[in-house]
Amino acid sequence: MLKKYSILLNTAVTVLVVIGVKLVTHLLGWEVISLNPLFSGIVAANVFLMGFLLSGVLADYKESERLPGELAASIETIADEAAMVYESKDVLAGGQFLEYLLGLSQSIRDWFYKKQPTRQVMQRLGEMGHHFVALESLIQANFIARLKQEQNNIRRVLIRIHTIRETAFIPSGYLIARITTMLLMGGLVLSRIDPFYESLFYVGVIAFLMRFLDLLIRDLDNPFGYYEGDSVEDVSLKPIEDVITRLREIDQHVVASAEDSL
Repeated sequence: MLKKYSILLNTAVTVLVVIGVKLVTHLLGWEVISLNPLFSGIVAANVFLMGFLLSGVLADYKESERLPGELAASIETIADEAAMVYESKDVLAGGQFLEYLLGLSQSIRDWFYKKQPTRQVMQRLGEMGHHFVALESLIQANFIARLKQEQNNIRRVLIRIHTIRETAFIPSGYLIARITTMLLMGGLVLSRIDPFYESLFYVGVIAFLMRFLDLLIRDLDNPFGYYEGDSVEDVSLKPIEDVITRLREIDQHVVASAEDSL
């Protein structure tokens, strides 16, 4: 439950620290910077930079929202063909193919949580070709070609997800944004703003905005951060979970039918 509010809690702690330092600085008489119009320009420049980074990561985030659904759709399309083979042509080949698809789906789900390496998942995906060979004599050639296209689509989506979660959006932009934020907070702490208690409010609000945006951008940069303890804004894996549930039901039906035939 706390994970859902981790960004807010982290921001609140930062604001409390900044306000506390501001109080100490005021009591010690270390407020040596006078407030002038250039200071508001620094705030506006930092907000503009944060907005630029936010718009960049949002583009990848919106794309990432549909990628688990594309994976699920491709797996289900292949599973429909395997179920047809099982029901009407070859129980053994169809049953083995369905069992393989269930294992592949579970591997992909584990891969999202980094419980399996990308290389291993790709290798398991390549094993689908062995099942295509077994199906060549059972279904039409154009059906095999369509299944290979779905296999290629799964591979393409997996590679795209791997690239998104392993690549940071403009690391130099993050660096300058964080440095500017730290300098801005330092300037707020050392600035003389009268009356003093109003300055605490303004310092707290600006610190809250800058810190919250920084944490939000970092979180949105990896929409597949399920393996990260403090990641909040992750895309839903429900399409993958639903596919695993349906394939498990089909697999149980296959096992029950095989037992009845004995």
